[in-house]
Amino acid sequence: MKRTTRTAVSAFAVAALALGLGACSEAAEKAADQVDKSVTESYEVTYEVTGTGIESIDYHAGDGTAMAPKVESEKKPTTPWKKTVKLKGIMPPAVMPVSLTPADLTCKVIYQGKVIKESKAEQAMAGGCVAVSPVVG
Repeated sequence: MKRTTRTAVSAFAVAALALGLGACSEAAEKAADQVDKSVTESYEVTYEVTGTGIESIDYHAGDGTAMAPKVESEKKPTTPWKKTVKLKGIMPPAVMPVSLTPADLTCKVIYQGKVIKESKAEQAMAGGCVAVSPVVG
């Protein structure tokens, strides 16, 4: 009788382990699909900068890689300044203005009509507006 019980318990344990591993494998596959989508999907953002005395505006323009995005620059731009760019995957949207009078400086990153990052005055000068890629989700 004991041998029959042990065999049944062992069979049950093996079946449970197989089901558990199958579920883990499916979760890992879904995670890998999400990462692939996040890396290859593209999205558009609009950068906006307002203020006076702006010397330059640097921004991620979409070229380069997520870890080393190409930064483009505009010198002595007129304000209000607006630029729409197409970025790839996990590349963070970023705009960094430099102003001689940062008190009235504002920068924004807009995705699908919503502001996803905004900075003002000294904060806008110190770090600009850097957001997390909206496709990372």
